[in-house]
Amino acid sequence: MRIGPSLILASRQTLAMTPQLQQAIKLLQFSHLELAAFIQQELEKNPLLAEGAGDDGPTAEQEAPILDTPTDTAEALAAAAPALADADERWTREHADRGGDGAASRVGQRDDAPGALDFVSERPRSLAVHVLEQIELMFAEPAERRIALKLAEGLDEAGYCRLDAPAVAEACSVGLDVVEAVWNRLRQIEPAGLFARTVAECLGAQLAERNRLDPAMKAMLDNLDLVAAGELGQLRRRCGVDDEDLREMLSELRTLDPRPGQAFDFEPIQPVAPDLFLRPAKDADTGEEGWHIELNTDALPKVLVDRNYHATLMKGARAKTDRDFVAERFQSANWLVKTLEQRATTILKVAREIVRQQDGFFRHGVSALKPLVLRDIAIATELHESTVSRVTSNKYIATPRGIFELKYFFTSALPARTPGVVVSSESVRSRIRHLVGAESSGAPLSDDRIVDLLKGEGIEIARRTVAKYREAMRIPSSAERRRLGRLGLGRSLPTTLPGAAIASQALTGPAD
Repeated sequence: MRIGPSLILASRQTLAMTPQLQQAIKLLQFSHLELAAFIQQELEKNPLLAEGAGDDGPTAEQEAPILDTPTDTAEALAAAAPALADADERWTREHADRGGDGAASRVGQRDDAPGALDFVSERPRSLAVHVLEQIELMFAEPAERRIALKLAEGLDEAGYCRLDAPAVAEACSVGLDVVEAVWNRLRQIEPAGLFARTVAECLGAQLAERNRLDPAMKAMLDNLDLVAAGELGQLRRRCGVDDEDLREMLSELRTLDPRPGQAFDFEPIQPVAPDLFLRPAKDADTGEEGWHIELNTDALPKVLVDRNYHATLMKGARAKTDRDFVAERFQSANWLVKTLEQRATTILKVAREIVRQQDGFFRHGVSALKPLVLRDIAIATELHESTVSRVTSNKYIATPRGIFELKYFFTSALPARTPGVVVSSESVRSRIRHLVGAESSGAPLSDDRIVDLLKGEGIEIARRTVAKYREAMRIPSSAERRRLGRLGLGRSLPTTLPGAAIASQALTGPAD
């Protein structure tokens, strides 16, 4: 037996992560806005890329690249399946909206016709800007203004000032009575309730503005813990009123805002732009009712390779460095366009399989939602699970039942009493919401009772699972729902806030 160094030739297959593949994988993780920003950057960096010409196809000078991919590249794409999936397509309709030449598009418009900016709402001012403007108007003395600014530093997003008056007095080298006087003036800033220290003080300021802060209301504000606990009998005795007066007082408290500062810094809700559309359709051959799914072409990136410009540059490039630069830009542009096209194809492929497997949901609702995991779609589409995961992240489909993220249709399974039958966890959540919504306010269903009802419907579920689902849906416990039922305050109360904070949320609803 010979022992010593030797040379051995062996062949093996490996996947080389080229810069193009790395770019494609990066695109998988982009959101709508990130993808649009990335493409805009590529348009600025690459002179061979151009915006598409809308629905009219490429212009005479902007031809789409040849889609015949070389064999080695095709193999690399197949091996790196995650590189040709997600990127969450969204491309602006800006070019199509221009309608060609700018001057021609304005023909026929009146001079007084509203422009696009006329429909853009003005952004609400922030709480800090609002308060600082009021302080400038209210306080002329530098010493008072300095105290007011110090107190303004303690404002939280709800509009409360949590600073300690003695600490402010020491920091500003003034007496406590001066700080209290400035603080009282700051409470006059609209909306009423700003610069309050407690929930009771905030609500009291709003009642005082309405001239409704009578002794009975003061007593109720002093006993907000009883409001939260639903102790109506004790609360009625503390306030010295009868049942009808107490109901009116509770109703009036519900009209108040315990978070006046949240009227500022408002972020408008951005509507979701669906990537796909689903609509009912009949099969032309069999006549059976089915589904037609298509991509949202308005959201697809419209990017082309200017091959004529590439030819012009190559003819004029004499230096090798120039020719290498043009060739590299041309290759990069081709790869980007091909990646976007392959990504769109992959999204459509995955979405069709999801619709096929969740046909019952689209016909009958969430109760017919089937358990589904990434592996099921990956096997059916012959894609990698990671590719399916990226394709379904931040992708939305508009259906007759609403707009859903593709990931919504992936749910875990719960066993049923019938052997071999499983139910979707999402359908169980929907059933729990239905049971709680139909319960009597005076006799809410406990978690154990919900378990018994679900088992009666053939669904095997543990009590702790019901509690987990209920808490995830922000449904209070049966004891909390019973207290809210006595107050007539609904069931959407979060249970994580103590004392008076719970009372204020119960009276006005959750913040979101």
